[in-house]
Amino acid sequence: MHVSLDGFVAGPSGEMDWIKVDQEIFDYVAQRINKGDTALYGRRTYQMMESYWPTAGDKPTATKHDIEHSKWYNNVHKIVLSKTIDPDSYRETNTTIISDNLPDSLNEIKQQTGEDILLFGSPTATHSLIRQNLIDGYWLFVNPVILGQGIPLFVDIKDKIKLKLLPATQQFTAGVTALNYVVDRK
Repeated sequence: MHVSLDGFVAGPSGEMDWIKVDQEIFDYVAQRINKGDTALYGRRTYQMMESYWPTAGDKPTATKHDIEHSKWYNNVHKIVLSKTIDPDSYRETNTTIISDNLPDSLNEIKQQTGEDILLFGSPTATHSLIRQNLIDGYWLFVNPVILGQGIPLFVDIKDKIKLKLLPATQQFTAGVTALNYVVDRK
């Protein structure tokens, strides 16, 4: 997830025009997400992704990133956290809707054979997962900007969450630093 130096994932109105991305970052992200076979989204982020990525790689102006990410997106299992999408009537291929009993549903998916479950964007979903202690690690892209206000990554934290920094820290020429933490449950 992209985050400002002062801990915001979006501006006050959800704006993300401050996020720095370039081919170097796209290549790094592609290496990481190719190790995951499940993508988790909140409803709004999923609908935004679903409106673009399925066909992004087919466009004549598609970039290398568009082609690669579109292929990955179309093959990955998608989990959508939503209380407004009816899971019984939603029939998108390779997509599971979780509308209630989040801890049990997500823990059941975690127990299945497969690779990492990667959470993309989705601040509201992230807040819910943090409150329910369902996040095992944080992969943050710290952008060189201080927003001063906006949508914070961490809200309403009741208990301390101890983290361990993994050696996969990466600095990019755009000034962004990727930090990878696992939750230390000891």
